[in-house]
Amino acid sequence: MKTFKSKFRKLALGVVALISIVTPAMAISSNEAFVAEVRETSIPMGHAAFCQSRPTECTQNASFQSYEKLTQKKWDQLLAINAKFNREIKPINDIDLYQTEEFWTYPRGYGDCEDYVLAKRRALLNAGWAASTLLVTVVRQQNGEGHAVLTVRTDRGDLILDNQEGLIKVWSQTPYEYIKRQSQVHAGRWMELADNRTIILASN
Repeated sequence: MKTFKSKFRKLALGVVALISIVTPAMAISSNEAFVAEVRETSIPMGHAAFCQSRPTECTQNASFQSYEKLTQKKWDQLLAINAKFNREIKPINDIDLYQTEEFWTYPRGYGDCEDYVLAKRRALLNAGWAASTLLVTVVRQQNGEGHAVLTVRTDRGDLILDNQEGLIKVWSQTPYEYIKRQSQVHAGRWMELADNRTIILASN
């Protein structure tokens, strides 16, 4: 029988064919599959401004779902949506595009990391995914710079959609330090994360 580590490694490599489904209880028992939350923390400045302009998108989630069951259909949706926006959006920083340090918005052909995340999150919401499983996440790159990715909570673990990486990986297989992310309960609140890995993977 294949080990859990080998299963998550295959998922991280972006294979289209799903490996045999594990039960949620079995998946949640893996310390490498899910990022631990610590406490509520401050909202990023860019997201606070986004919420002021779009308050209906930053409210308490109407229903709470801890994670999505990762069926073949949902895995295909993740692959398609991640690839679509990584392909269609041209990367550019906020200073060059909006003449401001930090501006989160839905991209119109151009954007930075937060804009990719917002576009992917909206597309998955429109596809029927629960808002409480789609969390904008702030990480620190190995060069010390901040970055944003989309955490998708599934029964296989916290999967990461990233504009800098074409493959969808379990969070623990990415080269970032995880700082904070949206609350699952309220889209306008944020939770501090405990990244307890002793070694953060080097970029491939």
